[in-house]
Amino acid sequence: MQIESMGQKDSISYAFNVLRKQKYHIIGSHSAVKKCYWVHKALTERLFCYKAKFYGIESHRCIQFSPSILWCWNYCLHCWRYRSEDQDRNVWNRFPENIDDPRTLVEMAINEHRRTISGYRKYPNVDLAMYKEAMDPRHVAISLTGEPTLYPRLDELIEEFHRRSITTFLVTRGIRPDILSNLRIEPTQLYVSIEAFDEDSYKYFNNPISFMLWKRTLETLEILPSFTSPTVVRITLIKSFNMNLEAIEKWAKILSKAQPTFIEVKAYMHIGVSITRLKRSDMPSHDEVRKYAEILAERIGYGAVSESRPSRVVLLSRFNKPVIRYGNPPINWYDIEKVDEYQDKYNYLYEVI
Repeated sequence: MQIESMGQKDSISYAFNVLRKQKYHIIGSHSAVKKCYWVHKALTERLFCYKAKFYGIESHRCIQFSPSILWCWNYCLHCWRYRSEDQDRNVWNRFPENIDDPRTLVEMAINEHRRTISGYRKYPNVDLAMYKEAMDPRHVAISLTGEPTLYPRLDELIEEFHRRSITTFLVTRGIRPDILSNLRIEPTQLYVSIEAFDEDSYKYFNNPISFMLWKRTLETLEILPSFTSPTVVRITLIKSFNMNLEAIEKWAKILSKAQPTFIEVKAYMHIGVSITRLKRSDMPSHDEVRKYAEILAERIGYGAVSESRPSRVVLLSRFNKPVIRYGNPPINWYDIEKVDEYQDKYNYLYEVI
């Protein structure tokens, strides 16, 4: 069967098979859970992700989840997840008509997370207390793949997680300000991810289905001050694209309106299918990220308050100490993290989100 001739049903079936081979655990008709690399590292080596260091997330108790695994309105050059550029884009622009119930999705996500880590009970180096904690997740990253704001019952989904005392980190490209501005229930923390710095760079790098999406992204950033929950703007750095003074000056104007609680300046990771579009040399070193982040911080009046060398990310904030913590991991802003030689040499292979 030629991929180009597939209908929506066949295209979804084909894509689901690809995702399963990549160890995604499909739940329902449009969602998935995948065990995060840092769940493994936390349980087996007591190494924690940068969200643990920055915000107190307990890595081993975090579900990596998406309610919209294949549906997205951008085709970004740096996206390492499975993308369907070789199929009809219209298949993935329209969310399925059969929408799964939020309560059912949350229950399936928790159960699937537990199933993916159930084998760690037999690991000789896994602490039993940490294993039991991992089986009782307290956090969910609503980000895994796809655009979560396309799921029509997003606020109900957030509410269901909160009813189970699970914090929600919602990550979006900001293309649905209408959805975000009308949420009845805010996420615990809201992320907006950007790489572009103006309309032309957005058209080139993010390949939107509509050029109006840059305007919508700006609208999303402008409504961030209205949120009572902490907000984060994540800037992904690509050496051949946005590590320049023009980007800094334009981001400074955008960020002055967004006024996020935090800014994460993070390296592009040369992994997954992104390696077919970008070069290995497009991935900056941590030291390069740090230098660029410090220039941006000085320009906008934020401080570079913490960093995670394994994930090549620097945290900017107006806070000078960690005042927002959602769990109790054994790591904080000021700790120097262990970076083993294998990871330091090959960390571009890891999915560090």
